[in-house]
Amino acid sequence: MLSISVTFIAVSCIGKNDKALALPPGYNLNNPQKYSMPDILQEISGIAFNKGDNTFVYAQQDEDGKLFKLPLGSKDETVTKFAGKGDYEDVSVINNWVILLKSNGDLFSFPLSETKNESTGMVKENTGLVPKGEYEGMFADEATGNVYLLCKNCKTDKGSKLTSGYVFAFNNNGTFKAKGTFKINASKIDNLTGKKKGTFHPSALAINPLTKEWYIISSVNKVLVVLDSKWGIKNAYHLSSNTFNQPEGIAFDKQGNLYISNEGSETQVGNILRFDYKKK
Repeated sequence: MLSISVTFIAVSCIGKNDKALALPPGYNLNNPQKYSMPDILQEISGIAFNKGDNTFVYAQQDEDGKLFKLPLGSKDETVTKFAGKGDYEDVSVINNWVILLKSNGDLFSFPLSETKNESTGMVKENTGLVPKGEYEGMFADEATGNVYLLCKNCKTDKGSKLTSGYVFAFNNNGTFKAKGTFKINASKIDNLTGKKKGTFHPSALAINPLTKEWYIISSVNKVLVVLDSKWGIKNAYHLSSNTFNQPEGIAFDKQGNLYISNEGSETQVGNILRFDYKKK
């Protein structure tokens, strides 16, 4: 059973007459640099960098238990098999370990050094960490040693505008210890975007290293939400389908540049979009 030590309820304090800016400060979401993915990553989901270094990006797709590593701008990927087939949704790198999230909330971890191999037997499978539900978003914060999971569809959130999240301390043997929970109140998103978005179903999350704000994307709702450190929503931005086919992953490099991965379709290849940070 999951033990819980602390709970935060985050409620937006944005006034109902406030309007969202067209773009998040520093980022032009209409003008990305596009990196097309190899065919095997047509269904790319989560993405991550190691310590914010954008030389290589780590990614996974949602059908096979394989981690992909490739230079941005290249389709010359290396592959490490870590588990069997399954619905894998996100990836993070922390303290020279890789963590991968399965849609049922299970976490798979193994040393980053294993990515030089075609397969690894040094995998820790961590099960039963969170209540039953569908999970797509995970972020590992090296600054705190915490790992955050966001529920996409959970019974505890049904019928409300709340989204449940879970915090774990990462142990250097690849295991996790429950540290707390939090909830995001998404009731202001429609007002902030000026569009009816419906129930919030987050796909991925990351901390902006420049502002320390949380950035969360929802593929179903085509929205980017910016939150403070206590999970209070500060603003929300509509993501155009013309640019974002199916946004599933998010990451920042150490310069604060923003990356969002998109699954492909019959007419588009999977890609990673880069939005350079430009201080005004």
